[in-house]
Parts: sequence; C-alpha cells; structure tokens
Amino acid sequence: MRILHVLSAEFFAGSVAYAVQLAEAHRAQGHQVWMLSESDQLPTGATQVVAPISNRRYAQRLRNARFIRQLVRQENIDVVHAHARAASWVSYFALRGIKIPLVSTVHGRQHLHASTSLFDIYGDKVIAICGNLREHLVTEVKMAASKIVEIPNGVNFGAAPKLNEELRMRNEELSSGNSSFLILNSSLTQPLRVAFIGRFNGGKGERAAALLQQVFPELLREFPQLRVALIGGELEQLPAAGKTALEQLQGEFGERVEVVGFTKDVPGWLARTALVIGAGRVAIEALGAGRSVLALGEASYEGLVTDDTFAAAAASNFGDISAQVASPAVDWAAILEDAQAFLQAPQPVTAELQQRVRVHYDLATVATRVLEVYREARMRKAAPDFIPVLMYHKIPDAPLETKHKIYVTKENFEKHLAYFQKQKLTPITFADYLKFANGELPLAQFPARPIILTFDDGYTDNYTNLLPLMQQYGYRGVMYLLGDFEVRHNQWDLAADPTEPRSEIMDLAQKRAFVAAGWEIGAHTMSHLRLTTLPPSEAAQEIQRSKAELEATLQTQIVSFAYPYGDSNDTVKKAVREAGFTLGVSTDTGGMHLEDDRMQVFRINMFPNESASSLFKKTSTWYRKYYRWKRKK
Repeated sequence: MRILHVLSAEFFAGSVAYAVQLAEAHRAQGHQVWMLSESDQLPTGATQVVAPISNRRYAQRLRNARFIRQLVRQENIDVVHAHARAASWVSYFALRGIKIPLVSTVHGRQHLHASTSLFDIYGDKVIAICGNLREHLVTEVKMAASKIVEIPNGVNFGAAPKLNEELRMRNEELSSGNSSFLILNSSLTQPLRVAFIGRFNGGKGERAAALLQQVFPELLREFPQLRVALIGGELEQLPAAGKTALEQLQGEFGERVEVVGFTKDVPGWLARTALVIGAGRVAIEALGAGRSVLALGEASYEGLVTDDTFAAAAASNFGDISAQVASPAVDWAAILEDAQAFLQAPQPVTAELQQRVRVHYDLATVATRVLEVYREARMRKAAPDFIPVLMYHKIPDAPLETKHKIYVTKENFEKHLAYFQKQKLTPITFADYLKFANGELPLAQFPARPIILTFDDGYTDNYTNLLPLMQQYGYRGVMYLLGDFEVRHNQWDLAADPTEPRSEIMDLAQKRAFVAAGWEIGAHTMSHLRLTTLPPSEAAQEIQRSKAELEATLQTQIVSFAYPYGDSNDTVKKAVREAGFTLGVSTDTGGMHLEDDRMQVFRINMFPNESASSLFKKTSTWYRKYYRWKRKK
C-alpha cells in the first residue's frame, strides 16, 4: 500500500513519534510511505516532503491542500493519514471529489470550531488513541461513533529487560530495611533517581514547574541519596516560575538535580531510574521497560500505575486526556505523598503488568490494526453502500423434491445471469475485493455496481451446469468447498433427514477446473459440521484444517470462510480470524456494510422461483436495510 502521513506539529511531539514509528513498521511490512511535515529531518526512512502544514492562514491552507492533492496524484497514494486537526483540515479539502480515503488519528482533545460541524474534516475513519478520547469525540465533538476506532499508540519495546526479576527479588529481601530503595536501579552502586520525562512547554511545562516548586524540594531533602532528572525537549520554554525553582534547587542540591534536556538515550535513562513521572508515550515506554510510573499528564493525575489501576490510567493516556471538560487542577500534596510512599516502600512493576503493557501497545500489532482501518476506509470510499452477496447451492437440470429449497435450476440460473448483465451488475470475488482494499488495484477501477456470487458445498451440477454458464457470461464466483475430499455427497442432509435427495459432490479434477477458471475457492469446514455445537478446540480444528487442506490440494490461496448453516458466535468467529481468514460469510445475519464485520458478512438466500422483482430487490443496495426492518435481523 502507498501511504501518505500528513503532520502539522512544529516540534517532535508525541504525535510525530507515533507517526514515525508507524511509518517504519509499515515500511518493514513492505509498504511505501511518505511523510509530509514541517521538517525533512525526521528519523525515518520514508520519503520526506516539506510543507508548512501548521500555518493556519487560509491562503496557505489552500496552497497546502493543492500541494497534497498534487502529491497524491503524482505518487498514486492509496490512503492519507493525518495527525492533528490542521493536517486533517488541509487533507480533507485536498481529497474532496477523488476516491482516496482520509484517516485521522486524534491524539488529544479537540477544540470545537464552526468547520467541525460544517465539514467532517477528520475523514472516513478516525483513530482515537485511548478510551477517554473516543468518549470525547462522541459526546462533545458529536462525531459518529461508527467511524471511530480505538487504537493506542504503538511502541517498539524491543527485548524485555532481563534485570527486573533480579531487582524485584532483591527488593523483597531488603524491603524491611531503610536501604531498600537503593537497589531499584540497574546497578546497586547507582543512586536512586526520580525522573520527569516530557515536554517543558504548554501544559506539560506547567506540570514540570509545579513539581520543581512543590514536590522535588521535599523529596531531595527527605532522601539524601535521591537524584532528580529533567528529561525532554524545549527546556528553555519552562515557565518562569519553574526556571526560578530549578535555579534554587541546583543551588541547594548541586549535581543531585540533573538537567538532561533532549536526549536520544531515553531507554538508558529509564534503566537508571527508579520512578518516572510522566504521561502518554513516556508512561508507556517506562512501564514496558519495567519502570514504576506516577501518571501525571496535562488533564489529570492518575497516581502510581499498578495492575489494578492500569485500565483507568490507560483510558486517559496516563493523565493526558479527559473524557469530559474538566479542571486540570492537581493535588500536589497527594503527588508528594505518593512519591514519598514509593521511595519508602518501593512497589516494582510486576511481570504481569509489564507484559500487559507490552502486548497492549505492541507496535507490530498496532500497525496491523491501523492497516485494517486503511483497508476499511478504502472500501467504504469505493462502495459506500451495501454490496449484494448472493448464496446459491445446487444448479440442477430439473426441480428437486426437497424441503430445503436450496437450488436454482439451470434454466432459471441463466435468467439470473441475464438479469445481472442487463442491470450492469459486475460479479467480483472476495479476493478481488481485497485487492482493492489492500491497494493492489486502484479504487477508480472498482465497479460501479458490484455483486458477489457464492456457491456452497461444491455439487457436481456446479461443474456440469454452473461453470459453463458463468464462463458464457464472462463471470467468476466464490466456491465454498469442504476440506475433506473424501466427502462425495450431502451426507449431513441425509443424516438429518433420510428422505432428502442424495446430491453428489465434485471430484478433485472438477474442483480444480474452478481454480483454473479463475474462481475463488473458500473453506466450508472439513465435513459440514455445525460449529457452534462443537467444543471450541474441535471447532478450531475444523476451521484450520479446512484451510490447510484446500490450499495444499488445490494450490490456491484461501481468504474467506463460509459458516455451515450460517451458524456462528463470537468464539467461532474468533477461531476463523485466528486461522488466517480475512472474511467469514454468514446467512441472513451480518452488518449493513461488508466492512461492519468482516467475520460476519451478510449473504442473501437464493431460491428456486426468484422473479424479476425479487432479483431487483435482492440486488439493490437498500436490501440489507429492508431485510433488517422486515425480519429484525
């Protein structure tokens, strides 16, 4: 995929760090990435382009929008990802009228402007980095909840530090003595250190100034071996009161007050720090490194992060974001008390919490989830309405005596094909759909009226009747087959009702003919069992083995799965996803749009006596809404 990130930060803020790490993760996965920002010195191998995106004068904004539009066309960009409001604004106007989706990551609370209500400037999908931010966007910004997805900032943690368990054990040994705090660092000979890590401008700067005035003096006096480190950029922008307090501390405590400023060795400082005070990315990286954190951000103070408080702290991005408008006032006495309590009786980060943080914020996982958002945004742009997915089974020469009515005669099926052709409906496969979603094909080529024709079980009449007719009309479909090639008739129907007619299933050569004709093959379990009635482990085996057997025997990629009887639940859907399927197709249930839930795609039953009016209804983009209204499903 060809991805353009648009940034409007004038300094290396957390949003920039997020975008850079995301770009590097996607580049490592083989995607091409461009970064449009104020600088061409970002630490990334992506192609860097410079533009004054943060300049909010309307004339410059319009020039920026024209520049982005030109860049998108010149580089055949598949998706634009904006970070911050100014970037979303210019990207929104740049992409108007063209089939390129805009995804915005919102990193903080948004100011309400007239343009917010007049124009949905955030684009097709919005990523909120924490729960509080999602709530803010829905309740205060009045953004549609359906377009928001919560994905945290991704962090590349690297290997987990090996020293944490040793330090934890030593702490337990010495916790009853006054010297217990001395061993919280990477070496027993290193001094105890508390570090504030973050920016020194804006709200973060005000927090740093207050710490210098109301917390650090008392800590330095109470703990003679304590050092306090100030780590971050823009130290010269520290508020005046903070600079005065810093000078006083340096005069009183000398080298015990360490003014580090900007450094590329944050991991090294984390390893030498017992207690980190910070929010957002700082807190995430510290916890992932096994460092204890007092979560203090621009919005709130969340206290010491523990296994019990992690969820609430993460929802606020560790104090940076409130869900509702609230006073940013902080009880500094409480922070001092918490810091004193920690230094007197340290509570090292548990292995469970460290692993929890590393899993939740894992960069590779986040990057994969963001790619899913890109793909969804592309397909909602390509096909904003419901795509009819029709479900057929048998295509016999003559009507069958069966109560199930899951057949359409050869004669009637040809009428269906003639109708599709007359209505300029274009049959595609799910594999075709995914090529557009993944950026392998441009959205401009996506058919105006797509339709997906699916066929379950692989009956012999599919080879004798269906395949020739589809080839005659130049159509391809999706054939859902069983993974057990020894199943040669509808034994599941006969087991339930011996009076049902026996219907033969294709042999291997006949199935291979569909692959040769360019059809998509999907999996339908090994032997047509009802998955929701099986133990989860058995259901997972049916799903996994069917994919493996079909791919190995037919030498084709399997991307979609059809639930037998259309029956699924959350456990079964999870097993389908974990087996490596991209789509799961159901019957009579599913979202209003294919992208609402790729693991439960709504399919439409086709019956023996479909008329022109029923074909019109079932192939209309409004049919899914009609069905939900009529059937309440």
